Amino acid sequence: MLVPRQTAPALSLETLAHGRFDLADERPERMTLVCFYRGLHCPICASYLKELERLTPAFAERGVNTIAISTDDETRAGEMARKVGATQLRIGYGLPLDVARQWGLYLSASRGKTSIGIEEPALFSEPGVFLIRPDRTIYYLSVQSMPFVRPSFAEMIQALDFVIKHDYPARGEYVGAI
Repeated sequence: MLVPRQTAPALSLETLAHGRFDLADERPERMTLVCFYRGLHCPICASYLKELERLTPAFAERGVNTIAISTDDETRAGEMARKVGATQLRIGYGLPLDVARQWGLYLSASRGKTSIGIEEPALFSEPGVFLIRPDRTIYYLSVQSMPFVRPSFAEMIQALDFVIKHDYPARGEYVGAI
């Protein structure tokens, strides 16, 4: 189980327009926001990524880099990028399923075509949002087993303002005896 203040698993993959992403090479002022999404087949993901694209400049103003990642191949990731109008948000693709598991993401098997008529991949990861510090430690994480009810990026920006102002520590790190 991943917990805050622990080193995040390795994460290295291709992006559509920004070269190779490697978490170990990221040098944000404060954090990297890693948003794992289900893929092109998910209409909720498209809406969610549109919001992240819109707010990427606000995250950047706070020293936070953004990237959205899925298990989709390059073609499907490109279709999603066009659908959400991604120009500032980095879009990573080809997340290996074993790496998704290392990040604590839930995996789902295909149920055929979705409500928007796009075939689900045979296996894919469910959503997760992480804030990772420059030293690769986890600051925040939220992992979902369903496509619904995801963390609000607008609320996250408000929370970041508080975190920055008060140098608020990562919470949820205790793994000792109870």
